[in-house]
Amino acid sequence: MDDAEHNSKMKQVQAAHQEKMAEKQDAARGLLLVITGDGKGKSTSAFGMVVRALGWRQKVGVVQYIKGNWKTGERLFFKDRPDLVTWHTMGQGFTWDTQDRAKDMEAAEAAWSISREMLSSGDYDLIVLDELNIALRYEYLDIDEIVAGLLARHERTSVVVTGRDAHEKLRDKADLITEMTPVRHPFEAGIKAKRGVDF
Repeated sequence: MDDAEHNSKMKQVQAAHQEKMAEKQDAARGLLLVITGDGKGKSTSAFGMVVRALGWRQKVGVVQYIKGNWKTGERLFFKDRPDLVTWHTMGQGFTWDTQDRAKDMEAAEAAWSISREMLSSGDYDLIVLDELNIALRYEYLDIDEIVAGLLARHERTSVVVTGRDAHEKLRDKADLITEMTPVRHPFEAGIKAKRGVDF
């Protein structure tokens, strides 16, 4: 393809894109976004959205449901910058480490209580509910109550729910669902999680 053909083709692509965009409208409310699947990158994607929102000077909150006191780069970063993000790490740790359903349920209920307050407050443009899907998978929380609370959020607020195995009732109400699909992971080759890449 020569330059003239390329230019002509790109003009056609541009015209088609502009026509498609003319049919769209701005969201009049915050969105419900679900990032799920077996592949790596669910929380990573959500924290990318956190940075994007902060770039627009938006107000952001994060509630972590499962990770407990596990040190992650994002948590360390925002711990040193408490003015940027309202951050709550509420979980007791990975379920295979805690091995205590009652404690996990109690922690999930406490996390949901804070989440519900944040969602309804009207103070936030974006809230990330990190690993909420895991709490729902193990039935630490009632799915109908969670979906009702997410839908009752302030119209200003977009919310991102991460974790594997998103519940069908949550999927039914989501504006966006992204499934992370594993293709290859270094763990399968015997390589442990890497600081700055995996956590």
